Amino acid sequence: MKCPFCGNPDSKVVDSRPDKGGAAIRRRRECEACAKRFTTHERIEEILPLVCKKDGRREPFDRMKIVAGIKKACEKRPISMDEIERLVDRLEGKLQESSEREISTTTIGECIMKELHDMDEVAYVRFASVYRSFRDIGEFMQELQELLKK
Repeated sequence: MKCPFCGNPDSKVVDSRPDKGGAAIRRRRECEACAKRFTTHERIEEILPLVCKKDGRREPFDRMKIVAGIKKACEKRPISMDEIERLVDRLEGKLQESSEREISTTTIGECIMKELHDMDEVAYVRFASVYRSFRDIGEFMQELQELLKK
């Protein structure tokens, strides 16, 4: 595993344990060159469907893209990284259970919005504003009014 500090490709595992959800292994590593320690997470490589983009392109599911989008929506909100990881774990689980070979970004986005709606309304509105590409303040206000009705 390449050291994030010095780039050395050799490190040794100092400690290894399951993460909180049990879906991954958390490993503490020590670089053999600079002796600094860092953490890695090892997951089972899952077979996930291809993502069908709005423009017709297809690309592999990218967990890090999903995490990045949710993190941006949750910025300065009381939502921990663990909660975001669990949300993405649930999403991946649903995708694997569906046994679909392809899934649309619309389906993924709607699933994330449902989860965020239950988690934090501000994060939900932030995510929805980007995901739904509101063209003007009227569309944004309509979404807020729908949220207030619930």
